[in-house]
Amino acid sequence: MPHFPKPAEGSWTEHYPELGTGPMSYEDSISPEHYELERKAIFERTWLNVGRVEQAPTVGSQFTKEIAAVGTSVKVLRDADGGIRAFHGSPSGPVPIRCEIWEGFVFVNFDDAAEPLGEYLGGLAAGLEGYPFDRMTEVYRYRAEVGSNWKLYMDAFAEFYHAPVLHAKQYVGDESRKLSSYGFEALHYQLDGPHGMVSSWGGMAPPKDLSMVKPIERVLRSGNFGPWDRPDIPGLDPLPPGLNPSRHKAWGIDSFVFFPNFMMVVWAPGWYLTYHYWPTAYNRHIFEGTLYFVPARSAGDRIRQELAAVTFKEFALQDCNTLEATQTMLESRAVSYFPLNDQEILLRHLHRTAGQYVTAYSGRE
Repeated sequence: MPHFPKPAEGSWTEHYPELGTGPMSYEDSISPEHYELERKAIFERTWLNVGRVEQAPTVGSQFTKEIAAVGTSVKVLRDADGGIRAFHGSPSGPVPIRCEIWEGFVFVNFDDAAEPLGEYLGGLAAGLEGYPFDRMTEVYRYRAEVGSNWKLYMDAFAEFYHAPVLHAKQYVGDESRKLSSYGFEALHYQLDGPHGMVSSWGGMAPPKDLSMVKPIERVLRSGNFGPWDRPDIPGLDPLPPGLNPSRHKAWGIDSFVFFPNFMMVVWAPGWYLTYHYWPTAYNRHIFEGTLYFVPARSAGDRIRQELAAVTFKEFALQDCNTLEATQTMLESRAVSYFPLNDQEILLRHLHRTAGQYVTAYSGRE
C-alpha cells in the first residue's frame, strides 16, 4: 500500500505516460561521440546558470565562470547603470553573451535565437518566485572533479530513497534499519517541459525523533537538515506556491532540476542548496555544491551553519563515492539496459530530454 497519495492513474510513471516504462539505455553516458553532440545541442543552446547577482555587488565588480563544454569562459560584470552583463572571457575586447536574471540567479545563453529565460524556466520556476533567495547571502561552496558523466551525478541526487541505505552510518541507532524496512516514497513529483521536481517528507528541524541525530547535533541544534531554528524573514511564511505542492504537514525538502545542469534544493528550516554539473568530457565533470543561509547574527549561528556545511560535505562524498565505479561498469556494456522504478521518473526524464535535444540538433544539422 502506498504511504502517500498517488495520482489518479495509480503511479507517477503512468501520470507521465510520455516517459514510457521500458528499461533504459545509458549509452548516452558512455559515448564520446554522443557527448560531442550534447555539447552542441544542449550547452551551446540552453540557459545556463553561472552564479548570482551578489557575486558582482558594485559597479565594475565581476566574476568569471569556465564552461568547458562550450570551450570558453564567461565574464559577468555589473555595468555603470547597475545592470548585469556577460561577455566571453577574452582578455581583449570581450564579445557580449546573452544574459538574463531570474530571482537573482544569473543565466547565460550562447544561442541568440533561444526563447526568453522566463519562458524557458516555466511554471516550476514561477512557483518559486518570492522565496527570499536575496536574504540568504551567507555562502559555503564545494567543488570536486568527478570521474563520471555529468548526468550520472544528477541521477544520484534526483531521488531520495537511497538515503537510509547509502547514508546508513549517518543515522544514529536503528534509524537506518527502520527507514529501510519502512520503504521510501516521495510526496509529489512534477514535470514541466525539460525540468522536473520531487517533494519529500523528512528534512524537518528539529527532528521529531532526537534519537536519530548525533550528540553534537542535539547540542548545536543543527546538522544535515540545516540549523533547526528557522530564520524570521519574509518569504518563508507562507511559502511560495511551488514549494511543498502537496501541502503535506510532514514536508521537509523540495528538489528542482532545471535542465540541463542546475539543481536547487530548498529545505523546510529556511535555507537552500544549489548543485551544478559542468561536463569536461564524456566521462568526467566538475560538481559544485553551494549552501545559502541567512547571515549569522551570532557566533552560535555561525557554528550551526558550519556544522551543516561540513555535514553536507560528508553526505555528498558518500553520494558521489559510487560514481566512478558506475561509469566503469556502464562502459563495460556487460549490461546494456536498466529498469527504473516509479521514484526514478526524474532520471528517466533527464535522459529522455537530453536525447530529444540531441535528436533535434542532429536533424537540423
